[in-house]
Order: sequence, then C-alpha cells, then structure tokens
Amino acid sequence: MQLKLAEATQILRQTPATVSAMVAGIPECWLKCTEGGGTWSTYDVVGHLIHGELTDWIPRVRIILEHGEKQAFEPFDRSAQFREDQSRPIGALLDQFAFMRAENVAILQGLNLSPEDFVRRGTHPELGPVTLGQLISSWVVHDQSHISQMARIIAKQYCHEVGPWQQYMSILRA
Repeated sequence: MQLKLAEATQILRQTPATVSAMVAGIPECWLKCTEGGGTWSTYDVVGHLIHGELTDWIPRVRIILEHGEKQAFEPFDRSAQFREDQSRPIGALLDQFAFMRAENVAILQGLNLSPEDFVRRGTHPELGPVTLGQLISSWVVHDQSHISQMARIIAKQYCHEVGPWQQYMSILRA
C-alpha cells in the first residue's frame, strides 16, 4: 500500500486514544509488569513513545526537508525513558503523549507535503539513506508495533492462568 499522508496522519492521531484505552486505569502492577528480564513494561513503552515525539519523528522530517542527506539524523536513544521520573502517574504520561502527538501531527500537516516530497532523502545514522516517505511510514508502523507489544505484555500476565486455552491464544506464543 502506498503512503497517503491523510491516512497516515489519521492513524497517528488515533494512537494516543488507543494507548489510553488500553492502559488508563489498569492496576499499577499491570502497568509495570514485563515479559521477563530485559523487557519493557507498558509504562516503559508509553515513556518511549513520548521520547519519540520529542526527539525523533518531526526533528527528522525537518532535517530531510532542510538539509537532505547532508546532515545525518541524531541517533535515537531507545531507552531514554528509563532516565525519566518513573513515579509519574500513567495518566500524566498519557496526557503528555496525547498533547505532543497532536502538536506533531499538526506540524506534519502544516508542512503541506506532496507525494513528490516523499522521495526526498535523509541520512539515518545506522541505516544510511532513507526517504521522507519511509520515515513517515515508519512512524505509523512504530506506533502499531508498540500497541501490539503492550497488548502482548498485558496478555502474557495470564499466560498460565488460561490453562488449556493457551494453545488457541497466539498472542501468548509471540
């Protein structure tokens, strides 16, 4: 499927509400549980999404539009959320994510990008040349990956409790 900015921004705009519906109001122990050592909790994922809104997507869009391949993106710190205040209530994180995402979607829409802009290139510090279209598409897929991750983290907390139904629960095998 080819990138259509109106569709991409619609999905990006809906992510905060989707995440909020999944995790707002669930018990703290469910927010902080993981899939095991070295894995993230849903709380961690929300912090990661916030960090992406601050330092990743729109800053990289601007670099492509202003500098093209001449200026590489700043490396993205995938674990920056662990250096933030881990005691903030999830509601505060969800509000911050929703606010920042709304701002970033408005910025993206305000750029009045055309399909011709999607082939403009930038330089990723690890991947090399990338296009603006690939960056925007990755933003959408990144959201969906983390929504899936949060659903899996939550579901796995009852992996042993479902008994023989476990064989029918593909999310528990992921």
